[in-house]
Amino acid sequence: MRAWACSIFCAALLLAPAALAEIERPAIVVTPGAPQVYRVAVQRFAQATPAAELAPPAVEPGEGGGTTAATEAPALPDARVFRERLLYWLEFSGIFEGIDEAAYLGPEVSSAEPRCSDWSQIGADALVAGEFAGDAERLDVVFRIWDTARCVVLREHRYRQARGAEIETPARRIADDAVAAFIGRRGVADTEIAFVSDRGGNKEIYVMSADGSRVRAATANGSRNNFPDWSPDANAIVYTSYRLKNRPLLFLSTRGRGKPGLVLPDLVEKRDQYRGVFSPGGDELALVLSNGGETDIFRAELGGEDLRRLRGGRAIQVSPSWSPDAEQVAFVSDRSGSPQIYVIDADGTDMRRLTFDGVYNASPAWSPDGLWIAYATLVNGQFDIWLCDPQTGESLPLVTHPRSDESPSWAPNGRKLVFSSKRRGRADLYVIDRDGANLRRITRDAGNNTSPDWGPFRN
Repeated sequence: MRAWACSIFCAALLLAPAALAEIERPAIVVTPGAPQVYRVAVQRFAQATPAAELAPPAVEPGEGGGTTAATEAPALPDARVFRERLLYWLEFSGIFEGIDEAAYLGPEVSSAEPRCSDWSQIGADALVAGEFAGDAERLDVVFRIWDTARCVVLREHRYRQARGAEIETPARRIADDAVAAFIGRRGVADTEIAFVSDRGGNKEIYVMSADGSRVRAATANGSRNNFPDWSPDANAIVYTSYRLKNRPLLFLSTRGRGKPGLVLPDLVEKRDQYRGVFSPGGDELALVLSNGGETDIFRAELGGEDLRRLRGGRAIQVSPSWSPDAEQVAFVSDRSGSPQIYVIDADGTDMRRLTFDGVYNASPAWSPDGLWIAYATLVNGQFDIWLCDPQTGESLPLVTHPRSDESPSWAPNGRKLVFSSKRRGRADLYVIDRDGANLRRITRDAGNNTSPDWGPFRN
């Protein structure tokens, strides 16, 4: 295939076309196993730190008759505000539903030993209690998560941070711990999402919290940047950029660990580098590379060593996604005449076609538990997000809309997905539970936002 033709067709496969249908109709939501929702009461955390621990003793009058008053103790966090933020993140999980303080039979402020019947009588499955402690240099946030029916503490821990540090961080972590206590998997309040936005004019890579807050730029090179992918340790992002020679090449952005810059320097003159995806272990990449005539899926060690083609031929292969055990790779190929989802063993053997319905299927994303592959499928002129069982090939819609929903990416606990949608005209990012509930827009009033990648748990 000629280079110009490959460039055009690769772009069509890598970036799903804009939606055509504009007729409003209700969203269709199918629920592959709705999760249980637990009712939670959150008490205001007690102010447990004695004033004597926070302030130095008074200074006696010195010579000359002057007096010095004791230093005022640093203020502890506002317990009411902290409760509101903790409850916000508990409800964001989709696992918990908060109970209003007006319904409490027990005290609003935490105590050492709650009377569980006060909470179970108002329908609370869980109670979150705690206190603030520490001294002039540190703040300790101590919490307990109670199962009110059995009246047992499921989890108790202390988070410590420097005085003046953001109090939002322990609120996120406690919410994630509460999710783990009830379902065995951490919540995602303390995770991040990388994405592409043209809010500054050029398409740059940005990072934000899971709910769309705390947005900051990860690149500012003034070129076209796309397809961010997190490393498994959450310390680096590999992405495609046209910043060098106006060609698609892979670059690495880091948090200070590892060397940023070109990922495959030895291939700069040999192949266009359309995409890179970290393996679950972080020691390899699945790659989309083109020599101007063929566009195929490769795998290589970081730096480009041990480069191996997974599947060759005249067809175009793009959009790789590793299985969570790193044994297989899902990808898109037009070998059947239209873009469809395929799966191949990571050693390049045993390829099989997964999707047979739909004329254009793209952007496969393997769930962390391996049970589903989310993908975008063209229906009536626009893309919808569907789920496919990688064992049987059975597919079902997650959510549909008259304007395109594209580029799904899973939260690290497998309970939520983020995707890009043009349902309001401009491309924005949305998160949704795996059962189709709790749809939430997380980008607002800032350009077009696309290509999300939900980052891993942070240590």
